[in-house]
Amino acid sequence: MTNPGQAPQHGPQAALRVAREDARFGVDFLRRRWRRLLLAFVGVLLPLWGFGELAEDLHEGEVFFFDAPLLQFAHSLAADGWNAFFVQMSALGYLYGVMPADVVVVLVLALRQKLREGLFAGFAIIGSALLNLGAKQLFARARPSLWESIAPESSFSFPSGHAMGSMTLACVLVFLAWHTRWRWPMLGATSLFVALVGLSRVYLGVHYPSDILAGWAAAITWTVVMYLLVFPHGRRPWKLA
Repeated sequence: MTNPGQAPQHGPQAALRVAREDARFGVDFLRRRWRRLLLAFVGVLLPLWGFGELAEDLHEGEVFFFDAPLLQFAHSLAADGWNAFFVQMSALGYLYGVMPADVVVVLVLALRQKLREGLFAGFAIIGSALLNLGAKQLFARARPSLWESIAPESSFSFPSGHAMGSMTLACVLVFLAWHTRWRWPMLGATSLFVALVGLSRVYLGVHYPSDILAGWAAAITWTVVMYLLVFPHGRRPWKLA
């Protein structure tokens, strides 16, 4: 029973009060978390959508209109000097560059007792590699065969392991350096490296451009998800005790 003079607990006024409280909570949440929400949208939803579109079209047997023209254009640039350069970039993009760098990053973080940073790097790198192996077996896309490559590959093509590995390493390094003075040099250097590795795989004729795009999208999505999980509630790399 409501006491005389006491405001009713139900009705338009109560509903309006609840709506105002919800709105204030929402605005405050967006004000405090807008960066992480933006990161989740740009780093997870958009790349995931891109990978899904590529994977769906591939599953349905559709041919990507840009694959063959870009491969032919890359092949038209072939020359002895470029051959040596892109073979080297391809090697650095996996066995002789990215993989040793992955190990070094995790070891350095462990030796410096940066446990959360090391956990993030390890989960991102190992998970990306496992995701790539699984996706290759799932889609079982044959390698391009427009010409005989000077550095042939025998495994499946989609998504590119070189693209995923180099992009994952780049994202890890950029995230770790983002709150330091090295973030822009790191972003520039890793972006150039990732682009050259991807271009090398197309130039050598061992990947379709769509393989590269799918690898980049999958790597960005996975790494951002790992970052959001390992560094929740605004925690930042290098700022933890």
